[in-house]
Amino acid sequence: MRRPLLAGNWKMYKTAAETAAFFEKFRPLVERSDHCDIVICPPFPNLAAAVEAARGSRIEIGGQDLFWEREGAYTGEVSGPMLAAIGCRWVIIGHSERRQYFGETDGTVLKKTIAALEAGLNPIVCVGERLEEREAGQTEEVLRAQYRDGLSGLSAEQLRRVTIAYEPVWAIGTGRTATPEVAAEAHRFLREQVAAQHGREAAASLRILYGGSVKPDNIRGLMAQPEIDGALVGGASLDPVSFAAIVNF
Repeated sequence: MRRPLLAGNWKMYKTAAETAAFFEKFRPLVERSDHCDIVICPPFPNLAAAVEAARGSRIEIGGQDLFWEREGAYTGEVSGPMLAAIGCRWVIIGHSERRQYFGETDGTVLKKTIAALEAGLNPIVCVGERLEEREAGQTEEVLRAQYRDGLSGLSAEQLRRVTIAYEPVWAIGTGRTATPEVAAEAHRFLREQVAAQHGREAAASLRILYGGSVKPDNIRGLMAQPEIDGALVGGASLDPVSFAAIVNF
């Protein structure tokens, strides 16, 4: 049985003080939520505050990105060992916004995923199609290519530590949400890609999250689908009451 994972991606929101205030309200709301794993990924400047605020709780902290080298002359970048040293356990890789605005490719996703694993981090690797690709009937073609070029280079042992997040780009921040059935269909297809490469057992143990305008009023329907193992939550994770309602689905 795959353990649910609810992860909050704060994107470019909140200061360190606002981070501490969030946890003060959020922690009591999830202190008995032992049915799932809880991860929050704040902006880099707030990681230390988040790690401290989550100390002694079930909540784990992650970064929103990393660079594939351990160190070097890469102005503005952050490495896996740096994230691990500050107390992170997780890192998001290949988010659609990184792909859209910052030139992320499936090739760099693979390099970053390997770097995360080498640093002892658990990668949440994002895949998903754009609106025009879905309307053209290319969803499976896009997901197949993203898996092939971004994840198939991993060994079965490496893949065991990876979580995939399916985020249909057309449903992120738009208020449009893929129906639970549509999301489950994509998750099933991704699991088939893993099964074809590493076998049914590896596919059955892989956690696949849904990310696309997840809110308290749709999380229960999504989580009722056996193929959906949790959610990567954007805007709704910024409010402690809202995110707690999602965690406690």
